[in-house]
Amino acid sequence: MATATSTNSHGDSAMSSDSGTEEVRLEQFQYDDGIVRLFATATIFWGIVATLVGLIVAVILVIPWVTGGLPWFSFARLRPLHTNAAIFAFAGNGIFAAVYYSTQRLCKARMWSDVLSRLHFWGWQLVIVLAAVTLPLGITQSREYAELEWPIDILIAVVWLFIFGGNFLMTLIKRRERHMYVALWFYIATIVTVALLHVFNNLVIPAGWFKGYSVYAGVQDAFMQWWYGHNAVAFFLTTPFLGLMYYFLPKAAERPVFSYKLSIIHFWSLVFIYIWAGPHHLHYTALPEWASTLGMLFSLMLWMPSWGGMINGLLTLRGAWHKVAADPVLKFFVVGVTFYGMSTFEGPMLSIKSINAFTHYTDWTIAHVHSGALGWNGFMTFGMLYWLLPRLFQTKMWSDKLVSLHFWTGTIGILLYIIPIYAAGLMQGWMWRAMDDTGHLMYPDFIETTQNIVPLWWLRVVGGLLYVSGMLMLGWNALQTWMTRPAEYENPVHTAPRLTKQYTDHTPAATSPIEEAPVLELGKKVSIWSQMGWHRRWERLPVRFTVFTTIAVVVATLFEVIPTFLIRSNVPTIATVKPYTPLELAGRHIFVSEGCYNCHSQMIRPIVSETKRYGEYSKPGEFVYDRPFQWGSRRIGPDLAREGGKQSSFWHWTHFENPENVSPGSVMPAYGHLLTEDMNYDAIAPHVKAAAFLGAEYTDEELNNTAEVAYKQAEYLAADIVAQGGPAKAYEKQAIALIAYLQRVGVDLFATEEPAEDSAEATEGEAEATESDEEVATDSDVPQSDALAMNETSHP
Repeated sequence: MATATSTNSHGDSAMSSDSGTEEVRLEQFQYDDGIVRLFATATIFWGIVATLVGLIVAVILVIPWVTGGLPWFSFARLRPLHTNAAIFAFAGNGIFAAVYYSTQRLCKARMWSDVLSRLHFWGWQLVIVLAAVTLPLGITQSREYAELEWPIDILIAVVWLFIFGGNFLMTLIKRRERHMYVALWFYIATIVTVALLHVFNNLVIPAGWFKGYSVYAGVQDAFMQWWYGHNAVAFFLTTPFLGLMYYFLPKAAERPVFSYKLSIIHFWSLVFIYIWAGPHHLHYTALPEWASTLGMLFSLMLWMPSWGGMINGLLTLRGAWHKVAADPVLKFFVVGVTFYGMSTFEGPMLSIKSINAFTHYTDWTIAHVHSGALGWNGFMTFGMLYWLLPRLFQTKMWSDKLVSLHFWTGTIGILLYIIPIYAAGLMQGWMWRAMDDTGHLMYPDFIETTQNIVPLWWLRVVGGLLYVSGMLMLGWNALQTWMTRPAEYENPVHTAPRLTKQYTDHTPAATSPIEEAPVLELGKKVSIWSQMGWHRRWERLPVRFTVFTTIAVVVATLFEVIPTFLIRSNVPTIATVKPYTPLELAGRHIFVSEGCYNCHSQMIRPIVSETKRYGEYSKPGEFVYDRPFQWGSRRIGPDLAREGGKQSSFWHWTHFENPENVSPGSVMPAYGHLLTEDMNYDAIAPHVKAAAFLGAEYTDEELNNTAEVAYKQAEYLAADIVAQGGPAKAYEKQAIALIAYLQRVGVDLFATEEPAEDSAEATEGEAEATESDEEVATDSDVPQSDALAMNETSHP
């Protein structure tokens, strides 16, 4: 018998022996805990930052003047920074810490490449820093949870898919444990699906380094956005944390997972069903009815697999509940899993149309999101960190009492946060739709409904303060624990046999318990199949398992995407809906950059109270030039879908200068910088060219002399402002573009189509249009400034 030993670049060594007919190859290796320490530290740091920014935006909401009018410190710009920091910085680094620690143990292998591990860590931190810089500067796509602009999106794709995904998959292939444990299944689903979501949601046409226009518009853009948005919650905030639960909860409880079969059912049903649920975010909007209904049905079905996971987690503690009273780590896990159960009960409930009609756009959604984020994601991460830190730093936790204090402070903080916000949501829902005996709105002034919930927002500040205090306790405890670490970490060497290519499964063939019963042969086969021995074979094949997971996600997606994009009746065209003028397009860019979509929706649903308050309900054909869509997900201010022509241009100017001058009691901050910063007309051309490339019909004049065309419309509006008593030279300032956009929003539906000058050409054009589509619009030669005036006068 011959024996050989070899050592690779990061410390793995191998010994093999050949007995003639069978080779036994033992390998020695060491785990890379250094990368776990990096991600765990980043998790704590960004967790403090994310919750602190959340507390700041909560304070800004109740005292908007505290920002002093600083544009990069406004609620609308900081709110996306808070959500991105919470999701991708805090939860993201927590996920990576869990994946890098558990994957190495579950595979009995060091990560495939130390270089890729470090590139992943520093590349992800670079993404976070770029987000922290660009979002307060107003560089944003205004897409929920996908606000970052296209150069950063490319960096994310490289780091996530090629560096993280490549390193993870190669580790699976090079593993020394034959079967993949359930936690790895969820990690695979996370990596594959997030890559798909990220790439297809962020397809844009660049209009410069800091701006890209989505290839999707209006209804399709809304569909894609919430296909991404809901599944970002599913596959970034749910599946990796379920993987975390399946590994760390049994470790902490010192009990095996309750049910292997339930894990299989839970995993595959969750992966297949979750991807359909996104359209429930768009009930009663211009989204086709069939898509909305399908989203609701699959959301309701999602109830079962979600609770399957919760039950599997809680019942893993069977026989160990006495430990929960004494072990703060288990307390964090129990409360975290319980909040998962609550959120996954509430989510399907909110997808029911009648309930969604009441809660959508209200603070109820905010409470729902935060019960999941603070309770499920936050507490599962805290439980993992408190279990990991003593092992990573190879010393005792500095203070167990501080861990317990963190638990109780965090729990009370969550309750103080969500209970008032649920109440605020209920108040908003009732007040928005309340009518008197004569059929009129009882609270026609939107601001009255906002002022009534401000005291509840103050209670949220108190709850947020407690939660942030808990984060600081974690940071201090972790720092003190690190300071008591040994001078040099021990790095034990492990030994495991290398997997052979040939494998003989010695598991006895499954037999049916009803083998001797007088039933059909089919029943016996089903009985054997339900024992799920077939799944054990899949668990030995990581590449095939990844392919199957990808197929489950892609197939479910295509059932919705293909009809949405290919059936023309989903978005009937409206002949009078025209592209935005260059100045209006620039104004829309400012609207997006300032984050106005965070407070103002642009979607009037066919609900009586909404049409009474805002006007005619929105039609899908109105949004064919809206890139991105701006339907919003929350109303802190009134809806703007019919804003065009409602107020004078000088009213808007005054509103930006100080909202309280025209809306006493408003919580909107002043946007004085728009009145003082000059408009760069030369910067509009790339936006118009990108819109034209995507199908907007612009004249040669608009494409080649964009600045002059925009300037002409600005002069027209500025003269109007002067005539109403406003300042002179308003055309020089950025506010003029935003006013141009706001005066255009929602007016095209009521515009009168211009007759063509040449009747013969018009007749010919109409005939061609009838052949192709009865509702295809014809071009207008009327200058856009004049068209705006016509729109204003034609508005009811």
